[in-house]
Amino acid sequence: MGHSIGRRLRAEAQRTDERRLVVLAGESGTREPALRDVVADARLDSETLSVVSQASLLGCERIDPTHSDKLLGQTRDGVVYDATERFDPDVLAHVVGAIAGGGLGILLTPPLDTWPDRRDRFDSTLAVPPFGVGDVTGHFRRRIVATLRSHPGIAIVDTDTETIESDGLRDPAPRLRTAEPSTPDDHAFPAAVYRRCRTADQVETVAAFETLLAAGRAVVVEADRGRGKSSAAGLAAGSLAAAGRDVLVTAPERRNATELFDRARELRADLDAGGDGGGQSEAPSDGGSEDSRLPIEFDAGSIRYERPDVAVEQASDADVVFVDEAAALPVAVLDGLLDARSVGFTSTVRGYEGTGRGFDVRFRDRLAESDFDVTEQHMDDPIRYAAGDPIETWLFRALLLDATPAPAQLVTDATPENVAYRQLESTTLLENESLLGEVFGLLVVAHYRTEPADFARLLDAPNVSVRALTLDGHVVSVALLAREGALPADIRGEMYEGGRVAGNMIPDVLTSQLRDEAAAVPSGQRVMRIATHDAVRGRGLGSRLLSAIHDEFAETVDWLGTGYGATPELVDFWRENGYSTVHLSTSRNERSGEHSAIMLRPTSPDGEELLDRHTGWLLDRIEGTLSAPLSALDPDVVRAVLRSIDEPPEPDLSDFEWRVLAGSPHGAGLYDTAPAAFARLTLRHLVEPAGESLLSARQERLLVTKTLQHRPWETVTDALNYHSRRECMRALGAAVGTLIEAYGTDNARREFDRFE
Repeated sequence: MGHSIGRRLRAEAQRTDERRLVVLAGESGTREPALRDVVADARLDSETLSVVSQASLLGCERIDPTHSDKLLGQTRDGVVYDATERFDPDVLAHVVGAIAGGGLGILLTPPLDTWPDRRDRFDSTLAVPPFGVGDVTGHFRRRIVATLRSHPGIAIVDTDTETIESDGLRDPAPRLRTAEPSTPDDHAFPAAVYRRCRTADQVETVAAFETLLAAGRAVVVEADRGRGKSSAAGLAAGSLAAAGRDVLVTAPERRNATELFDRARELRADLDAGGDGGGQSEAPSDGGSEDSRLPIEFDAGSIRYERPDVAVEQASDADVVFVDEAAALPVAVLDGLLDARSVGFTSTVRGYEGTGRGFDVRFRDRLAESDFDVTEQHMDDPIRYAAGDPIETWLFRALLLDATPAPAQLVTDATPENVAYRQLESTTLLENESLLGEVFGLLVVAHYRTEPADFARLLDAPNVSVRALTLDGHVVSVALLAREGALPADIRGEMYEGGRVAGNMIPDVLTSQLRDEAAAVPSGQRVMRIATHDAVRGRGLGSRLLSAIHDEFAETVDWLGTGYGATPELVDFWRENGYSTVHLSTSRNERSGEHSAIMLRPTSPDGEELLDRHTGWLLDRIEGTLSAPLSALDPDVVRAVLRSIDEPPEPDLSDFEWRVLAGSPHGAGLYDTAPAAFARLTLRHLVEPAGESLLSARQERLLVTKTLQHRPWETVTDALNYHSRRECMRALGAAVGTLIEAYGTDNARREFDRFE
């Protein structure tokens, strides 16, 4: 191609330290020659150029799109994304995030006018059974095309006609030079640390981390991606380890902390060289240090990594805990990390990998109420490209990374009585950018991790729908629903035999794990996410939304369901809205540390039959699972789960077992004589108590930990703060005595009265 679009765009990008994007749109036979022309014209070196594609297009690094997360934490002068066979929003975010200031991104697409109506391999992931790929809409790609055509800094080339639809040039005014970062006059960390800072923001953030040298301090750093917060945390972690501290690092995944560890290793090398090495920190071009071993040992201290669930258990043993990408962790995990002596949190506000705002919305209150002296730091200055970069602005808008709920003052008067229930179609949302932002902003709050692909799923997946409560047009509460079940026999058989059937989470678990091949016959609506605006939480709006959803679907599906990480509060919320537990996972989520619960609310006889079947199976196996894989589960979660089971089990005890139970309050019976009898009596009570105040919460926790989870007496005594094992045993006997009076047979009560 004879044009010089690549050269001119690259020159402008280098002059402004911004990025530019070239879209090469056309059929396959014309895109590759145009790509070679643009790369040559822009003088992109193969050493700093990556191609994200399933095909080998250029003589440079090729990354399969399924491994695009390798680009996280890296920078390239150029990145090519071949989106012709599979346009994945998560891959797009990874690609754009890796382009350095002065660099060029190149996007290969089919012709833009027809692209939204074509279906590719990503669309196949949205077409969950019983839907086909033809049921997937093209709303998300239509939005991408519209934003590509309307944003500055993006050139569009029609490779079929060899014409430039837009040159992407901005001709910006020259930028003023910003002051170089400098070492603070008064600093506790080594000067070498500050010489590695690339912006004044980083200097201030590292200086804030100096407070972690003392116990009882917490530092919270928030920034958009690409501001250098992980690098600042790494320099601080290295400084603390050099000062003799045991530093524990956790993150959603180990790779999330790569930059933190790389900066710490660089600092160690500087200090080993006498503190004169280094200079400003550069992002590694190969994805990290050659030496990736952990822990990182300093003369007096060290830096180690643990998974979030393990870090919670070890937090109190470390001198300092760093939580990288805290926004992508559940609030319950963050809360557990407050057992540390000092703790530093870094949180992405609007992230290329996806983020959640539970950290900002809910966890900050808990942190403020803690005993920590909290220092807050916000970072604005990008380190990879200039502020105001047009490609960052485009990406945030295209993927709705900057979505936020409605301003609080617009919804503060909302009550269950004055809100409107609305079905929000994708077309309605796309016609109203403000409404779309409010919906997606609340859904981000509802989950500790939201990725760009979730946005595409909301707009295009045929099984996904949105319901909301609004006040004067503003979203107060929102639910994301997924249609599941009603699967044909061949797919049910595949699922039963271990095949993974996407988009049918509840039928999948009930079929493949619980061996119920008929579980996917009834149809249902699963509540994937539900969120209420933080300004009006606690007013019953979430329950109002669930009630309206039930009324809408009661005649058309067999069940409503949900699956989530179980906490006492969440289980109680769903129980109060008519949902019953049918499954509790025996393994913990490594990131959240929680066990997942599945709950159903039947809406038809077939749904009732499904619930009854799985309620019975849950009760049949619950004693075994609580005594082994779930023996360490929070007893309050156990209490809430059992309380949410639909039908109470009959104890079905022999006369001998009743006599053992009747004698235990007075020492005449021994727990070890008939432990199963104690467990069955406990289950009878916890599923449907004869009275809400029959036993105290502490007594119920005692019954759970000893009779169901079979924890040793010493463990139970310590956990429930009894003065001695003897007192703990007496307390168990007293609780059992109360249960005998409430649920025992006439003979059991007479036996009990003999000892009174």
